[in-house]
This record gives sequence, C-alpha cells and structure tokens, in this order.
Amino acid sequence: MRTILSIMVLVLVFACNQEEKKSSDEAVPHSQGLTTIQWLDTAKSVGKINEGEKVQIDFRFINSGPNPLVISNIGVSCGCTVAEKPGELIAPGKEGVIKAVFDSKNRVGTNHKSLTVYANTEKPMHPLAFEVEVVPAKK
Repeated sequence: MRTILSIMVLVLVFACNQEEKKSSDEAVPHSQGLTTIQWLDTAKSVGKINEGEKVQIDFRFINSGPNPLVISNIGVSCGCTVAEKPGELIAPGKEGVIKAVFDSKNRVGTNHKSLTVYANTEKPMHPLAFEVEVVPAKK
C-alpha cells in the first residue's frame, strides 16, 4: 500500500513539473530569437479621475535588439484593468505601445495597479505600474 502511494505521489510531482515547463516555454516565443526592449514608460501617475470613468494608460517602448519583438502575453493585477498587446511583431528599432484601460467603477481612493509584459527577451517578464486617484462620484 505504501509503495503504491509513493508511486502516485512521484507521478503527480512529475506531471506538475512538466506542466510548469510547458507554461514557461509558452511565455517566450523562441522561434523569433531573443531581442531587447527599451521602455520609455514603466510607471505612470494618472492623477485624479471621477468614479465610473475609464482611463487609458499607454506604456511606450522601443525594440532595441536585433530580432523582431514578440509580446506574447500581458498579465494584469486586477480585473479592473484590461491590457492590449500589439497585434504584430515590432521590428528592430521600431516603437510600440502597450495600452491598458482602467475602469474606476467601485474603486474610490488611491489605486496602485501593475501589469507584467511577457516577451522574447533574455528576461522575459517586464513589470509596469500605474497609480490613479479615484474621486467619489457626485450624487
């Protein structure tokens, strides 16, 4: 009985490790080759907005490397923020933008939000952040 339980645990651990490797491989599209990214904006302060407003925050960057830049995914810290990645490859030397839209509904007060951009760069994760002060809507 103990042997069967030990084997089941080993199989489970091995299966989980395989799934994690698959996920990290998907984050970096190797077929394009690695490149570098120069961020022109990594942190922004939006200022004050009224509750219920939506605001777009743009994070600009340049592909400063030798290969096309592929933004494979963008993670956000909250469901109140939606991020849009470029729909195409960014050629070497060209500028691109990550667009994020923050919905201030039910978010009164100071909000600190973050995004994580995944790209075909040596360090595949790039953190971005913004801050916005949401003022209660007047009744």
